[in-house]
Order: sequence, then structure tokens, then C-alpha cells
Amino acid sequence: MTLIKSKYYFEALDFYPYNLAECIEALNYALAYEPEDSDSLCLMGRIYSEQLKNYETAKQYFEEAMLCDIANLNVPQYYINCLLANEDYREAEKLINYSLKIKGIDKSNLWFYRALLSEKRGSLSNALKFLDKAAKYSYNAHSLDFIKSRKKFIKSKMPKKTKKSKETI
Repeated sequence: MTLIKSKYYFEALDFYPYNLAECIEALNYALAYEPEDSDSLCLMGRIYSEQLKNYETAKQYFEEAMLCDIANLNVPQYYINCLLANEDYREAEKLINYSLKIKGIDKSNLWFYRALLSEKRGSLSNALKFLDKAAKYSYNAHSLDFIKSRKKFIKSKMPKKTKKSKETI
């Protein structure tokens, strides 16, 4: 059964996001063979979150995927993105904190999401601190360049300090 599931899951992954009809058909086959496959559930959650903007349904798929395999390295990043898009900030923060403890997970990406969460909450200085942590765990030039450009963007949003002119007597 696992080989059949893998075949359909990889077909679905290959179709995503360019051919959603074929992707969903392949995912339905994958889930029919193995309904508790966290990767297939995650991809279905991504479809609902990223393409259909149906965050509540997406959250159900992500939650089910996490229940099936709590140590899956793929699910948290997409689930966190969905929570942030749906403005479920408290849940996103909890999931980020939990995910940072998962061995092998991309911590740079998680710290980026933590920075985004702070930015959405209006704490730009905290966002910069979290981006520094993201940079610390970044291990390729593309990721580091992205973090640097994000820091520059956040700094541009911060209010400019004004110099008080001295009054002459």
C-alpha cells in the first residue's frame, strides 16, 4: 500500500500548484490508500490555504497531519503560514515555539515566521531581533539575502527619529 500511496502523493506534489485538478485527484487516491499520511494531508491543507484561501478547512487538514505524525518536518511551516494568514496569532506563536524543538527542522524559516508574527502584531523592533536569529540559522546565500532584504524593509517601516533643533537664545 505504501508504494501506491507514494506514487499518488508524488504525482500530486508534481502537479501542485500548476494543475490543481490533477493534484487533488492524485491526493484523493493517496488518501484513499493511506488516510493517515501526514504529507498528503499537509498538501491538501496547502491547497486550501494557499490556493483557495479557505483557512479553516486548511487548519483541519494541518491539525490532522500533525496528529498523524507529530515529527513531520514539512507540516509546521505550512501550518504556521496558514495561521498567520488567518490572523490566528496566538496559535501560530505556540506552534512556532513547539516546532523550534523538533530535531532537524529549518530553524531559520521558523524564526522568520516569528519575525513576521511580531511585525503583524506591530512590534517592528522585535521582528528585527527575530530576523537576526533567522540569519544565525541560515545556511545558504539565498536565504541570508532574503533575510537581509526583509530587515531593510522592516527598518523602512519604522518611524524616523527626528533631531530636535536647538533653540537659540
